Amino acid sequence: MVKAFIGFSCVSLGAIIVLGLFFPWVFWLLIPVLPIVIMGILDLLQTKHAIIRNYPVVGRARYWMEALRPKIYQYFVESDIDGSPINRVDRSTIYQRAKRELDSQPFGTQFNVYAEGYEWMAHSIQPQNFDNLEKDPRVIFGGKDCKQPYSGSILNVSAMSYGSLSNNAVQALNGGAKIGNFAHNTGEGGISEAHLKQGGDIIWQIGTGYFGCRDDDGNFSDSLFAEKSALPAIKMIELKISQGAKPGHGGILPAAKNTPEIAAIRHVKPHTTVFSPPYHKAFNSPREMMLFIQRLRDLSKGKPVGFKLCIGQQREFYAICKAMIETDIYPDFITVDGGEGGTGAAPPEFSNSVGMPLMDGLSFVHDTLTGFNIRHHMKIIASGKILTGYHILRAMALGADTCNSARAMMMALGCIQALVCNTNKCPTGVATQDKWLSTGLVIDDKKHRVANYHRDTIESAIELAGAAGLKDPHEVTRRHISRRVFMNQVKTFEDIYPSVAAGALLNGLMPEHLKKEMETVKIDTWN
Repeated sequence: MVKAFIGFSCVSLGAIIVLGLFFPWVFWLLIPVLPIVIMGILDLLQTKHAIIRNYPVVGRARYWMEALRPKIYQYFVESDIDGSPINRVDRSTIYQRAKRELDSQPFGTQFNVYAEGYEWMAHSIQPQNFDNLEKDPRVIFGGKDCKQPYSGSILNVSAMSYGSLSNNAVQALNGGAKIGNFAHNTGEGGISEAHLKQGGDIIWQIGTGYFGCRDDDGNFSDSLFAEKSALPAIKMIELKISQGAKPGHGGILPAAKNTPEIAAIRHVKPHTTVFSPPYHKAFNSPREMMLFIQRLRDLSKGKPVGFKLCIGQQREFYAICKAMIETDIYPDFITVDGGEGGTGAAPPEFSNSVGMPLMDGLSFVHDTLTGFNIRHHMKIIASGKILTGYHILRAMALGADTCNSARAMMMALGCIQALVCNTNKCPTGVATQDKWLSTGLVIDDKKHRVANYHRDTIESAIELAGAAGLKDPHEVTRRHISRRVFMNQVKTFEDIYPSVAAGALLNGLMPEHLKKEMETVKIDTWN
């Protein structure tokens, strides 16, 4: 191929020069030919790409096709039900609800109802009349030590930081939360003006970097936290222990992204690389974690305080529960994040192979709290690919009180699943800090789309509950959800995730191996 290129270059340039002496118009052919020759020479001289070096010019087509492959696959190859991470059926449902377009479908389901993994909900012969059901069911967050309880929606915006999302995207999400009367989680990047400008309810998430409430050394600052948590828009505080996208992994804010604006929000020095450690420095054991939660509650004048985690080693959660009982300090809520990941950019090994998936983690947390007889002290929030009303009810069947959604809310903003969130080149202006791209996202339009999606999804959950004969979606149980585990074998979620009796982990009525492990669980160390 190299010889062919050299031959082409010599012959074409020689012919143009010779013929141009007799026919001057031939020199115009240099306009298309000369760039090709220069490109080929550069390909031969570079040493990074063997394909381009061995196949000058034409070798570049491999990289062009590689870049186009995801787009071609999404638009022309994949079916409506096998798209990943979110299939086209669910994406279309989100878009249609956000735009208030027709969201019904003709000709029956496209899913193979006899395939392993297919799920469905059991309806009732005597369903409830939708018109008689509460259209906006609320959940009260606030335990025995909470002085400022919060009435929350059953679907809220999951944690996404300003910096990961554009200013316009954050404002549109918060504006939608204001219109729809639901909450907007800040993510661990701190509270920005974009979070406050539209007036929606805020859940302030605090991660290991303590952004927005840290001193110059990166340690938690009581005074800054007390100052920020007093803002009327902040309704709850969420302590992030880990997240589904990259559990057990810290974060890095590159110096190039650490603009003066971001630095002011996070209370760090601008134009410096800032590291978020993989663990909290403010506490070193389950007992200290509970004391820190109480400290946050006191500093915030009694606002609801909870924590978020993706389940990893189960004995660590047992230790947290034991610490709650011994200290008599209970979080007001626990957010369970699924290991299936979310919007955060993460190493592929962490996204693909670390952390318990949502349904397993959610049922484990609910059952463990029930087994310790402390479930009544706190609410559970489910976070992990909550896209439709069915997903809300499925999460509630496994123990959730409310749900958070990130990717669905992004799609309500206009996200097209381009899968370039980590490149700063999001074509819809959602996950980028490029001002030119983000201006394409019009806040006043998109905030109504977020509110539309929220309202219609809540109503679909209520309709599903009514079809099952339930007056409230919280009445759904594991027996209402079935899954095909083999061609001719169906199990309910009660069969797959057997419920635990209240106090079962306290009265010794547990498997012997679990009893022995419980005896070794300590609350003054994580080991």
